[in-house]
Amino acid sequence: MNSQTLPVWFRPYGYKLYAWAFHCNLDEMLDPDLTHYASLGEFFSRELKPGVRPLADAPLISPCDGTVLHLGRINGGQVEQVKGLTYSLDSLLGFNKHAASLDRVEYHDEHQFCLADEEQFASLNGIDYSLGDLLGDRNKQRKSVRSYLLGWVKGSWRYVKHTASSLDPRGLARRNQTSTPPELDEESDPGDAGIPTSDTSENLQRYANVAYELGSEAIPSFMHGQAISAEKLRPGHRLYFCVIYLAPGDYHRFHSPAPWVVEMRRHFRGELYSVSPYVANRLPNLFLLNERVALLGRWRYGFFSMIPIGATNVGSIRINFDRNLRTNVRGHRNLTGTYSEATYNAASRILGGQPLGPGEEMGGFLLGSTIVLVFEAPDNFHFDAKPGEKVKMGQLLGEFGEHHDTSRSQTEKTN
Repeated sequence: MNSQTLPVWFRPYGYKLYAWAFHCNLDEMLDPDLTHYASLGEFFSRELKPGVRPLADAPLISPCDGTVLHLGRINGGQVEQVKGLTYSLDSLLGFNKHAASLDRVEYHDEHQFCLADEEQFASLNGIDYSLGDLLGDRNKQRKSVRSYLLGWVKGSWRYVKHTASSLDPRGLARRNQTSTPPELDEESDPGDAGIPTSDTSENLQRYANVAYELGSEAIPSFMHGQAISAEKLRPGHRLYFCVIYLAPGDYHRFHSPAPWVVEMRRHFRGELYSVSPYVANRLPNLFLLNERVALLGRWRYGFFSMIPIGATNVGSIRINFDRNLRTNVRGHRNLTGTYSEATYNAASRILGGQPLGPGEEMGGFLLGSTIVLVFEAPDNFHFDAKPGEKVKMGQLLGEFGEHHDTSRSQTEKTN
């Protein structure tokens, strides 16, 4: 339905009616001509004018427009989707004993899988088991190192060929030579979904800025010799989370909330239940049932992840820097907890993933969905938002300093 082409004459009337019903601000649209949006899907993913979402000078900004459902510290590996309903961080990110990579073909017997899940539901608030290593076991880590080094060699050779092809016999750059990303060769790692970028001065400067912001974390995590986990966080660090719901009338693209590098993704095919606050308050483990893409990486303070979650009619999750991801495949639903996995080494040979600056566009949804952030930070980190608050992309979401209670009154916030 969202991709159905609408009659040109109907578009202005239909979109204005929709905007009135769901409180869309049409004045923010980059292209104000409503006849240019052929379908509801195109209208939902509309682009905004430059400057309408200024970026706060803060370590963590909101990745999207939406309503904060819940936020706080992660205790015992449990994350609250809303007050009183929790789910396992391991299940969300694919780090528990039940989560299985489809690439390894580790399927579970359906009855055994349901029985195991029922045993975990002994806790009223959801699945209850320990938080394991967030980036996998040692064998997987050594494989990542080999993949990274092999990708670096192949990538370097590809860029040498690309550069040589842009020179004339005298070694001078050919005129009118467009700067285009080199194509992936046939020997490219099929498990790497990264899109190689040309070594232009603009790209190099952008990646250098991200590397500078990351500090010591600019080195890929698997090169340190140990995975990041809740038990191996830096001294004085904690794990934090934030859940933001995108309503049908919200801006539907999502952006980077901080300088970080996305090393890999896990795509969990699943259901497409509504993620509205009403349903989230009543359906335990909602975010574990729905289709989602777990983007895993690192920022200056350690582990960082961002999980876009699909919703009713919104399984289509677009990641701009992923050349292989296909979501919302009709008639194809895998067992709960199984996933397909890919890395982004090809995006940056040096940083071992896709570098992202604050506010950089990452992808988008159709109609409405949810973003979950899970990250490591020093224990003096605190959120500036509170549950139920409306936020805009680029707005201050969290900072360091004296801890403030997120449930404080508006009067206390303004004093």
